[in-house]
Amino acid sequence: MEDEIRIPIARDADLVPARAEGRALAERLGFSRTDATLLATAISEVARNIVVHVGSGEVLLHARKEPHRYGLVVVARDAGPGIRDVGAALTDGFAARGGLGLGLPGARRLMDEFEVESDADHGTTVTMIKWRIRDELERLREARLRRG
Repeated sequence: MEDEIRIPIARDADLVPARAEGRALAERLGFSRTDATLLATAISEVARNIVVHVGSGEVLLHARKEPHRYGLVVVARDAGPGIRDVGAALTDGFAARGGLGLGLPGARRLMDEFEVESDADHGTTVTMIKWRIRDELERLREARLRRG
């Protein structure tokens, strides 16, 4: 499995490969189809925000493996002017450019962990993680592989 998948985001069409890569990685990590769809939707929301509000940026995807769970980490970042009021932007209905105001709050609801860092000098970085519990069979298989 690749260490990190990087998808440049500069237009609406870039949302398609970002969603597809997220869904594919989720499936490789054993996420359910439902969770893979939720991940793809959250990726689409944050990538769309990049296109609408900044024009370009990137989405990075990578797996995080812990002893009892697997995570899919999504980092969406841009070098734009930043979000003036992050708290307001995370509120349902807040729309800076006439949209529905569901992008960031919607993505936050779909993920298990969600963080936004934003400032005028460095742009905005949204980091989201979706977790799934590893079952006992997976842990036993990995232990056998480590023993050789």
